Amino acid sequence: KDVQKEREPHVYLSKEEVKEKIQSYNSSVTDKLKMTLNANGIYTGFIKVQMELCRPITVQSSQSQGRCAPSNTETAFYLPDGCVNTLHISSTNTVREVIEALLKKFFVADNPAKFALYKRCHKEDQVYTCKLSDREHPLYLRLVAGPKTEMLSFVLREHETGEVMWEAFSIPELQNFLRILDKEESDQLQTLKNRYAAYRGKLEEALRGVLKPG
Repeated sequence: KDVQKEREPHVYLSKEEVKEKIQSYNSSVTDKLKMTLNANGIYTGFIKVQMELCRPITVQSSQSQGRCAPSNTETAFYLPDGCVNTLHISSTNTVREVIEALLKKFFVADNPAKFALYKRCHKEDQVYTCKLSDREHPLYLRLVAGPKTEMLSFVLREHETGEVMWEAFSIPELQNFLRILDKEESDQLQTLKNRYAAYRGKLEEALRGVLKPG
């Protein structure tokens, strides 16, 4: 079970320290996702974000991309659990910018404010999960921790606000949620009917065997 850990203070590195850490980082990379240091001191690299979303997301079709008003070309669905996406970012990109870029990459129409980015660390056989503030820099955290996801990984989740704030969703989103729930209810009902039909068949077969003459 995850436990919460206090946010660690940001340690500012000199340009030389950043250069040394990037060299060390790149020497340990096994998936070719290396970091690059630019002349202005800004570095770029890749982070992987695991999607752990409990509620459906709303995705725009190609016809509605770029429109502000919701339309019937938006659909809602559940993302597969554990889906991982890779983003190329810079050391200046904040958590809020990373969330916005991630949603934009996959044409997610939901408000970015509904989501939060977490860091997950494995230490002493325990998993520590900490919500990142909007102003933190994920690539810096990746650089300091090194490339191994066992040491540090990023997770996108909905904000932990207790009850769902349904008023924050648009009418098309709510209608899509109802359609998804109706389908799930129908599937569950059909599964139960099939299970009890099979059970009834076995009982009737057993009764015929008991009541058979001779």
